[in-house]
Amino acid sequence: MQKGKIMTFDYDVIVIGGGHAGCEAAAASARVGAKTLFLTLKIDQLGEMSCNPAIGGIAKGTLVKEIDALDGLMGRVIDRAGIHYRILNQRKGPAVRGPRAQADRMRYRAAMQEELANTPNLTTIADGAEDLLVNDHNAVEGVVTASGKIYKAKAVVLTTGTFLRGLIHCGEKKIPAGRVGDAPSVGLALALERQNFDLGRLKTGTPARLDGKTINWNILEKQPGDNPPSPFSYLTDKITLPQIECGITHTNDKVHEIIRANLHRAPMYSGQIESRGPRYCPSIEDKVVRFAEKEKHQIFLEPEGLDDDTVYPNGISTSLPEEVQHDLIHSIEGLENVRIIRPGYAIEYDYVDPRELTRTFETKKVAGLFFAGQINGTTGYEEAGAQGLVAGANAALLAAGSAPFIIDRADGYTGVMIDDLITFGTSEPYRMFTSRSEYRLTLRPDNADFRLTRKGMEAGLIGAYRQSRFEAKADALDAARAAMKSVSLSPKEGEGKGIKINQDGLRRNGLELLAYPEVGFDTLQDIWPEQLNFTPDIVEQLEIEATYAGYLERQESEIRAFKREENLTIPEGFNFRALGSLSTEIKEKLTKAQPATVGAAGRIPGMTPAALSALMAHVHQYYATRSDVA
Repeated sequence: MQKGKIMTFDYDVIVIGGGHAGCEAAAASARVGAKTLFLTLKIDQLGEMSCNPAIGGIAKGTLVKEIDALDGLMGRVIDRAGIHYRILNQRKGPAVRGPRAQADRMRYRAAMQEELANTPNLTTIADGAEDLLVNDHNAVEGVVTASGKIYKAKAVVLTTGTFLRGLIHCGEKKIPAGRVGDAPSVGLALALERQNFDLGRLKTGTPARLDGKTINWNILEKQPGDNPPSPFSYLTDKITLPQIECGITHTNDKVHEIIRANLHRAPMYSGQIESRGPRYCPSIEDKVVRFAEKEKHQIFLEPEGLDDDTVYPNGISTSLPEEVQHDLIHSIEGLENVRIIRPGYAIEYDYVDPRELTRTFETKKVAGLFFAGQINGTTGYEEAGAQGLVAGANAALLAAGSAPFIIDRADGYTGVMIDDLITFGTSEPYRMFTSRSEYRLTLRPDNADFRLTRKGMEAGLIGAYRQSRFEAKADALDAARAAMKSVSLSPKEGEGKGIKINQDGLRRNGLELLAYPEVGFDTLQDIWPEQLNFTPDIVEQLEIEATYAGYLERQESEIRAFKREENLTIPEGFNFRALGSLSTEIKEKLTKAQPATVGAAGRIPGMTPAALSALMAHVHQYYATRSDVA
């Protein structure tokens, strides 16, 4: 390139940022068929697990299943790197179970990079994005990088993680960084300010890293994983990687005394940090203050790899000074002589009010610009990955002039998260919980493929191999349901087989019999061995459906009603202030939230049934007066 000459390159979609949101966004965009550029600071750090080397958990595991159902990467990658699998809430109902897997950090990163390298339509370049190109019509046209190159595109996806003006805190020390060893992104933060985005500050943190060779494992409780481990991906038949045990220890009075004595040096309490951290993943100093009555707090000692001695002490995230961390860690049972590889720290970063986004994660202020991950105020790999997939897919669809890909609250936890963010916004890092979903009996981890894969097929998100596997499974389940319905017993026949049911003379088919708590599939298979011969995954699906049969019918009815209301779209730029039948307070709330649908408007706090009915009437009237609207 000649000196002074600017080189430009053309793509359909540009994805910025190599974390979990960026990886899923780039892969989704490319799967849809867009010529995609993936810009990241360091290619060898793509898919880096910057904090806890684990995937899944309560509700989070369901998000991973949904990513996988849409042919995303996270489920397949963790199955190539998982070294400790557990189903959380195993004894509870299937709707609240949480698949989780501890990862080999290096294997996870390598597997993610291999998946991306083998993705058609995707070009990955190591360069930092410094500015956005936005035309006079407030539409994005590309990015300018730190190396001076200009990349043009029809859509841009920002997945900046903790890099937007990132600032690390460790005691009184303050270090500008996106994470340890990486410079923050200041140029992009300034670019967003120039476009008048509403930026705020959030905080997250991480614990120290420990040398596992110096931990006294012999005196600690061990936590084995599930045997056999249950894979995340619907395409994984079996986990072949060796599995490990984790250790469990606890804080104690001495640890708590050290923390209390040094709270004035903790950035969260000294006033050095003013932003909000994740409420449900507090630092150890937060736990000691907020739960002062507790004598101890549990710590999981999680090895970071099969060939790596580093251990992640899950439960003692902190930003206390290094010397204080040294004292408190060495006061914990089993860690008396541990070597601290790296101290814990907190990090502050910019985020954008997610109410500035549409349901596709496109920004309302700049056409063609999409946000995903922590820039939207969320926390967690799983939340970031699900957002990235939706944003990347929609960026590609927008570039192609195709209809958007929409996931609503009744489709999945991904839809719940999207609706929560764009309707309510957030003032603290948003984390997914089962309690956030009103349809959690339907939105289970076991059925994410049946909920979403066909939807993904319609959007062009699903590859041929997954499509064939899914269709074969769907056909097998349909055949199994038909077989279960083809066999039946009268109450008298059932009594002869050891099955006690109401003596009402009515015959009951296999599905109806399976709904009885005391009747398992094995019992029915013993009666009809020829007719009822299914694979374990099909049996599990039948048992769950039978368990929830009555509840699911009622919830399906609720979902149909929700869909009728949710699908009434509020026109973009609708003038809520002009609606005379609404109170000033409701008008202000609607104007601020800018809900995309009547359903979303109904979930705004303070929205009354009368106000919602009036809004529906106004929206219907709007459409009725425009001949160009069907």
